[in-house]
Amino acid sequence: MEQSNGTRVTEFVLLGFAGQHEFWHILFVVFLMIYAATWVGNIGMILLISLHSSLHTPMYFFLQHLAFVDLSYSSAITPKTLQNFLSTKPTISFTGCTVQMLVYGTFVTSDCFILAVMAVDRYVAICNPLHYPVIMSRRLCILLLVGSYTMGFLNASVNTSFTFLSNFCKSNEINHFFCDVPPILALSCSSINLNIMVLTVFVGFNLTFTVSVVISSYAFILVAILRMSSTAGRRKAFSTCASHMTAVTIFYGTLSYMYVLHGSNRSQEQEKVASVFYGIMIPMLNPLIYSLRNQDVIEALKHIRNKCF
Repeated sequence: MEQSNGTRVTEFVLLGFAGQHEFWHILFVVFLMIYAATWVGNIGMILLISLHSSLHTPMYFFLQHLAFVDLSYSSAITPKTLQNFLSTKPTISFTGCTVQMLVYGTFVTSDCFILAVMAVDRYVAICNPLHYPVIMSRRLCILLLVGSYTMGFLNASVNTSFTFLSNFCKSNEINHFFCDVPPILALSCSSINLNIMVLTVFVGFNLTFTVSVVISSYAFILVAILRMSSTAGRRKAFSTCASHMTAVTIFYGTLSYMYVLHGSNRSQEQEKVASVFYGIMIPMLNPLIYSLRNQDVIEALKHIRNKCF
């Protein structure tokens, strides 16, 4: 990728946040604590589901991979962000930027599809409980999971390829704290109409499809719950969906704000804050949501605690 003077762009400067150099010590500590909590929460969730036999069900199979995906895309951007807080000139190599965007995009998109698959799982469990073990077979669960990862890689590889085929001649300074498509396209001196169209089509399809699956699943679930004559049954059905609904609302809400509404009247600092929330905060929050609002997980934690102590 050559600049107008003929020199090749070999690295990018990540400008980060306004006032980053003045408050670097505070930002470093906050981000480090969030990242540590992300590791503890998601690794803990993965180990808990692996070790406790009562959690060996399709729902927790997907939750285990959701924890892995959350940890993966957080790890794609947070360590480099922490390193840049300590650097006087926060840079990332051209190759490193490409890899970061590819890995981050793969796992964020996979997160979307896994959340949609989990909604389908809850639909089958509540609306067809007698056929649940047959429908949500091990084979189907693996196929759905492979499909989620495949869609994630396809989306990320296409958008990453189109982004870095651009010519960068304006600057090599990215006004962001990690390599994301919109701030990098802002550096291009060639036409980015095709890039924007590809980004809109892929992100639009992924969000529209997965959100439609989630909404349709919960519409059928709501109808099924309202038809239940038992109050206890309704309460149990709501409790099994509450954690997932909370995670879905937070994730899709911030992701839509960042990409679907891109180009609206927002400052770049607001976009960075939104990126912090869905890129760094949500991976930390998901284990808390699924542990504090899920009776099965709470019981499994109590069982392991009693067994150990």
